[in-house]
Amino acid sequence: MLEEAKARTARLQARMKELGILQAVFTDESSIAYLAGFWGYLGIEFGRPSMLVVRADDEPVVITPLMESEMVAEMTWVTDVRVWEDMGQRSWGRALREALGDAPAEIWIEKPYVPAIIRNFLDDAYPGVALKDISPVLGAQRMIKSPLEIEVMKQAGQIAGAMMKAAHGSLAVGGKEYESALAVIEAGTRKAAGFLTDKGWERFVSPMIHNLQILQSGKDTSMVHRRASVKEYQRADPVYFCFCNMAQFKQYKLGFDRMFHIVEVSDEAARVQQAAIDAQQAAIAAIRPGVLAEDVAAAANAVYAERGYQTGYRTGRSIGVAYLEAPELKAGDKTVLQPGMTFAVDGGISIDGVTAGRIGDSVVVTETGYDYITDYPRQLLVTEN
Repeated sequence: MLEEAKARTARLQARMKELGILQAVFTDESSIAYLAGFWGYLGIEFGRPSMLVVRADDEPVVITPLMESEMVAEMTWVTDVRVWEDMGQRSWGRALREALGDAPAEIWIEKPYVPAIIRNFLDDAYPGVALKDISPVLGAQRMIKSPLEIEVMKQAGQIAGAMMKAAHGSLAVGGKEYESALAVIEAGTRKAAGFLTDKGWERFVSPMIHNLQILQSGKDTSMVHRRASVKEYQRADPVYFCFCNMAQFKQYKLGFDRMFHIVEVSDEAARVQQAAIDAQQAAIAAIRPGVLAEDVAAAANAVYAERGYQTGYRTGRSIGVAYLEAPELKAGDKTVLQPGMTFAVDGGISIDGVTAGRIGDSVVVTETGYDYITDYPRQLLVTEN
């Protein structure tokens, strides 16, 4: 993975030279992981920024807190790791200024993601120096996944499958939402651990599945992103599991969703769920190289319209080391699909206060169409208990 991160950085540097970009500062955790190979530190939420300065004609520089530096130095291929401290003269601002120089003509940053304290520092330290957005440049590179990235994402798909199987098995009348969430965490963690060793770079990769489980049941299924609670399952309850903030491995994030029904399903709930499944399948069937991203969404929207439903959902989003990458499968996005792109593709209908229908999978665009990254039955799912 580190050799691949190094090669990615070299490709970015070559592109920067083509565009006349001398240096760029990366502050988003996903970008730093993609280029430098490390993550998992206590970051900006604790007031401790880590940064990666990429120069077109020189070695990159990592800037990280002293307390994180030992781990960071072991996780990254970058050799120039500069540390800063919370007190005294060795501040992160001083380290950043030393890396950028006193009089840069312009500074490229990740404008949508740069923390306010770093943006404010750059405004104060370099008045009049243009701050330009490097995000589209790196974003274009991240659209096409390498064979190694796809392999890791397929491992994440197996982890997600184990999570969904545990979710399904946890469902029964009288069961509770949080118990399902615990089953998901345990199953995913055990599956992820099976892909890891305690050697080299991998010893820093945690198998732990975490984040709050998105789970709703009963009439609350229309709420889309409610978290697991102590609510008990009732007969005929729909139950929705979303793993979009949990199905991940080695920083690669997937989209994966399923809806279940406890013992039985009402006619209305069945119609809604089947429409969501059919819309998702129409979208996935449209995926192949040369198709526009918005055309994939149009295939799903045609099914919704034919069934008499409206949806405000985008049909999908690109996935990778960030939860949301470009392009998106929605009206107006005219990105041409290419082999190696990866997407979360969703079917979704909400009827407020009544029920919902949802399904989601991750796929990779191939030379001839697509392959699934996630796998679980794509049909009306009714539990036995």
